[in-house]
Amino acid sequence: MNQLQIQEAARGAPPVIETRLQVLMVGLGNEIFAIETDMVREIIDPVPVTRVAGARSFLPALINVRGNVIPLADLRIRFGMARAAQTPDTRIVVVEVEIDGDPVTLGLLADKVYEVTEVSTKHAQQTPRLGSHWRPDFIRFITKWNDEFVIVPDMARILG
Repeated sequence: MNQLQIQEAARGAPPVIETRLQVLMVGLGNEIFAIETDMVREIIDPVPVTRVAGARSFLPALINVRGNVIPLADLRIRFGMARAAQTPDTRIVVVEVEIDGDPVTLGLLADKVYEVTEVSTKHAQQTPRLGSHWRPDFIRFITKWNDEFVIVPDMARILG
């Protein structure tokens, strides 16, 4: 038991349990998001897209990945950010997420992929309400990585 857990036990508070998550750090605009690596299937360069008329705004297109047609999600739109032109750093992160009990494979458009690392829940913060486009229900928690805030999204809620 560490010193913090001992102090909290003495006060009758439940102990803080630290969980370490292995995550892929990706950039969207000026924000850094951490996607749990157990969801990540692969990272690919941008591929041609097929626009889908009447699709949800953040799921505007389909892509072909090794013969499989999957939806392409633009998380910038889902989080209320402006669309952005692709750059040489743009990647598609192919993930598998369980939605309503079913596995769903899709591509996530990322402005940049940084690295695979670990984040701790020990210093996790609840998500503040910051405006009409900021959706705290899409975010599991916020933590720090290299002295920057990192958003750990709830992928099932974002995509569901």
